[in-house]
Amino acid sequence: MKDNKNTKKGLLGLALILLVLAGIGAWIGISFFYESDYRVFPQDIKRGLDLSGGVSITYEAVDKENAGDQQMTDALKKFQKRAEAFSTESNVYREGDYRINVDIPGAKDAQAVLEKLGSAGNVYFIYAQDKNGVANVTEQDGKYVLARSLEDIIKDGDAPVDGTMVINAEGLAIQNQSGAAMNVVSLEFNGEGTKAFGDATAWAYSQGSGLSNQIAIVYDGNVISCPSVRNGAITDGKAQIEGNMTIDEAREIATFIRIGALPIEVTPIRSNIVGATLGSRALETSLIAGLIGFCLVVLFMIIFYRMPGVAASISLIIYLALDLMMLLLFEVTLTLPGIAGIILSVGMAVDANVIIFTRIREEIATGKTVRSSIKLGYSKATSAIVDGNVTTLIAAIVLYFLGSGVIKGFAITLGIGIVVSMFSGLVITRFIMNCFYNLGCTKPGLYGKERKKLNLRIVENWAKYLVLSGALIIFGIIMLFVNKSKTDNILNYGLDFVGGTSVQVRFTGDVPERSDVEALVKSAIQETCSVSEVKGENAIVIKTKAFLDDDVKLKALKDAFIAKYGINEGSIETETISGSVSDEMKADAIKAVLIATICMLIYIWIRFKNIAFASSAVAALVHDVLVVLGVYAVFKITVDTSFIACMLTLVGYSINATIVIFDRIRENLNNATGRTMDSLKEIVNRSVSETFTRSINTTITTLLTVVALIILGVDSVRIFAIPLAVGLVCGTYSSVCITGTLWYGFKTRFGKQAK
Repeated sequence: MKDNKNTKKGLLGLALILLVLAGIGAWIGISFFYESDYRVFPQDIKRGLDLSGGVSITYEAVDKENAGDQQMTDALKKFQKRAEAFSTESNVYREGDYRINVDIPGAKDAQAVLEKLGSAGNVYFIYAQDKNGVANVTEQDGKYVLARSLEDIIKDGDAPVDGTMVINAEGLAIQNQSGAAMNVVSLEFNGEGTKAFGDATAWAYSQGSGLSNQIAIVYDGNVISCPSVRNGAITDGKAQIEGNMTIDEAREIATFIRIGALPIEVTPIRSNIVGATLGSRALETSLIAGLIGFCLVVLFMIIFYRMPGVAASISLIIYLALDLMMLLLFEVTLTLPGIAGIILSVGMAVDANVIIFTRIREEIATGKTVRSSIKLGYSKATSAIVDGNVTTLIAAIVLYFLGSGVIKGFAITLGIGIVVSMFSGLVITRFIMNCFYNLGCTKPGLYGKERKKLNLRIVENWAKYLVLSGALIIFGIIMLFVNKSKTDNILNYGLDFVGGTSVQVRFTGDVPERSDVEALVKSAIQETCSVSEVKGENAIVIKTKAFLDDDVKLKALKDAFIAKYGINEGSIETETISGSVSDEMKADAIKAVLIATICMLIYIWIRFKNIAFASSAVAALVHDVLVVLGVYAVFKITVDTSFIACMLTLVGYSINATIVIFDRIRENLNNATGRTMDSLKEIVNRSVSETFTRSINTTITTLLTVVALIILGVDSVRIFAIPLAVGLVCGTYSSVCITGTLWYGFKTRFGKQAK
């Protein structure tokens, strides 16, 4: 009777799984034949400039005499903050002395971006009618407009409150007193603004009724609303802008008010729709590589783990679908660094399953039943999975709130992936495993047999690891100084960091292939470049880190294009550009990583109740970063925004691998009868041996996708994937060979066991 009940439960569960898989298949299948105005299908995910292009706008200072370097730098920072309101993956950089270029990924309507991005951004609260009875606003066609110039209103003292007095602004969707939905901008003033707004509303309230009882809110020269002051002076330092606006418009206005007005007046001189900076094939080849990598992961999991591998493979399909849905829901802009975040989260999703299956095998090997082994396996694996994921999630949260640009985009994709991967591993895979068991998959052989137990002597070989790691790090540091002596830079910084030259070339016929242009530039000036097509204009934009301020290189480049494509010299325009990764963004990145590392250290300290665990983990992270930095130095790999994503991926992967080993050390410590130096040594060796298969298998499954990117990806993707692969191997090496040894050293030299 009980078997029949279990079989029914298994069949119902299997039917649900098949229904979910069919739904995912239909969702993906329909997307190839149906286009929606809403973001509901995978191809609707926002993509960055590197993968799909967007809108490129160039602004120029109107008054060049008063647009000094400081004013242009301040304007650049304001534009960077404004551009983030459209996408965290936007690029903003100087072009020449008086121009600023803004690239917004995924945008298709250049005019709409122009209207919003280049606005002055000023907000004023003005008396609708001044104290002499002169109207500052008037009503036309049912709308309030300024009755005289804003400059005169400010000059006459009729604008008592402005945007400089606002300390916070937020776009909100609320319900008014009648229960109707409305979108507003909520403002909070500083001390000066609170008093000024209180005095202004007190005077307006004292006027009784009519125009003099109203305070007009003017944003960017337009009257947004003109409310009456009905309930007395407003002295709590808060105000609300109401009007006919969408929630997105409310949020954009709030963002611009928070950022403040531009320090100079600018005008747009050029706007284009540009193609993907990595080329049209970058996304296609990355997707193919990802699909091949995923299929290899599935094959590996099924061969190595058997029935649990099948369950994990189904769970991973559901995980990927959920991850894509979350990216759509949160309107995340996907870029190459974002793909890195997804690769890391997929690796952690696989890792969760590997940890669980290893535990289940261990329990089966002790003679327990399959059902009992599944239950105990999940119970014992949960702490390692939660600690590893939460530690990485803490880093993602810190990076999101303190980072900017590419850092924030990486943090979003990683954070979403971690949450979904934990749900996938701890809930979905377990549900599928129970379904299989209830359907009769109860033989221990279906769940694999535990391999022969290893007996690694990690601690005894500490000197070998010290020599190997020391040699790698020292050689890398030496190469940094060698590079510095040769090129004045320790690393091969790319265009994103050092700037260079932008060259726009117009053709009389069809635009040539990207690869042909890259080869031509390489032969003419011996420099690599990025190429993006200007849609609808038979033109391309070439960006190279070479500064073509000498006549020789510039002439060589122009002559090469004229000779090959028969264009005239007037069709080639060049401008010096700054790096899109500003000093402020670099500072944000360093600060965010340092604080994230400290937060991870504190979490590990609290969870493992010992500073030795936290110190060892951070030391291993520093080791991994230095080794990969050395790889960049030795092979002169270009350092661009993908470098940041690579390093962050390495940190996340390494800390997760380390925590799995620390969790086993903690468990074995709790089960140990004594804590002598010899017993601690054995605990470390046994813990590393017990988790060794998991460490290798997780690395293999993650590397399968990365290696597929190396083999099939375009050059720009390959430059990103190669150091990432090195980082994954290095993270595995440090977690297996270094962290446990370091922990043993801290415990025996500085802990109670040292006495």
